[in-house]
Amino acid sequence: MVLIYEKESYEILGACFEVYKQMGPGFLEAVYQESLEIEFRLRNIPFLAQ
Repeated sequence: MVLIYEKESYEILGACFEVYKQMGPGFLEAVYQESLEIEFRLRNIPFLAQ
C-alpha cells in the first residue's frame, strides 16, 4: 500500500499516540479532541476544529 501523504500521516499519528500516551484511557471524546488540538498546535500541524 502506498500512502499519498506519508509524512503528514506519520506526523498526525505521532500526535495521536502522544496524546493517548499522556492521557491514558477512560476520558470522553471531547477531552481527547481538545488535547489533540493542543498537540497539533505544538507540532505546527494545521487543522480545523470540529
